[in-house]
Amino acid sequence: MYTIRIARPRALRPRHSVVNQWDLLAPVGIDAPDREAYPVEMPNDPAIAAVVADRLARAGVRDDDRLIVLHVSAGNPFRRWPAGSFAAVGAELVRLDARHRIIVTSGPSESTAASRVIEEAQSGLPPADRDRVLACGEFSLAELRALSDRAALYIGGDSGPLHIASTSHVPIVGLYGPTLPARSAPWRASEWPAESVEVLGLPCRPCDQRVCDPGDFRCLTGIRPEDVIDAATRALARASGKM
Repeated sequence: MYTIRIARPRALRPRHSVVNQWDLLAPVGIDAPDREAYPVEMPNDPAIAAVVADRLARAGVRDDDRLIVLHVSAGNPFRRWPAGSFAAVGAELVRLDARHRIIVTSGPSESTAASRVIEEAQSGLPPADRDRVLACGEFSLAELRALSDRAALYIGGDSGPLHIASTSHVPIVGLYGPTLPARSAPWRASEWPAESVEVLGLPCRPCDQRVCDPGDFRCLTGIRPEDVIDAATRALARASGKM
């Protein structure tokens, strides 16, 4: 043990974290990682999938609905896009297609934020469309995996649930504030759509997520709802074979 030293630069480089970790295996002759052949995997449990399907049906989701998941929380405030921005995206996606149903998910500590997103999105819609933005309660990680298989699109910040969603084939729109897509984007085959939305040109980005030097979280607040809508439209179109 401890016979080979691997260089580990301190800087947050625009290099995927999977590749960084794989450097530890290179000295023992293991080939470089290939996302096409070896994407991140998380099996879907059929029993849990059945439970999720029942919850969706009881919430009024039909088999022909295009379910869009908005995951509105993240592990720390440096990765949380504003609730009002999520609400604007949810309402606009409802307007764009009569088949769209929006389900808002969050971690246990962010249930208040999820409720706010739902209320604000519904308030911007005609009464007849408000039930197309809904909540189905809290989902475990395994249930989020099953929900991703049912969804037509997943939108969320750079957090664990995004990477759980990436183990399915659901199109993904990832929102990157202090982190870089080059480092943290879903590790999956290129045939499955994954759009990245970020604010370019900020000298403070990426950061160590301990102190926001400008003080206003501009890497997140600078992401506009219309940018996310554009990315969502591209991902949905690509998944439908239109691009």
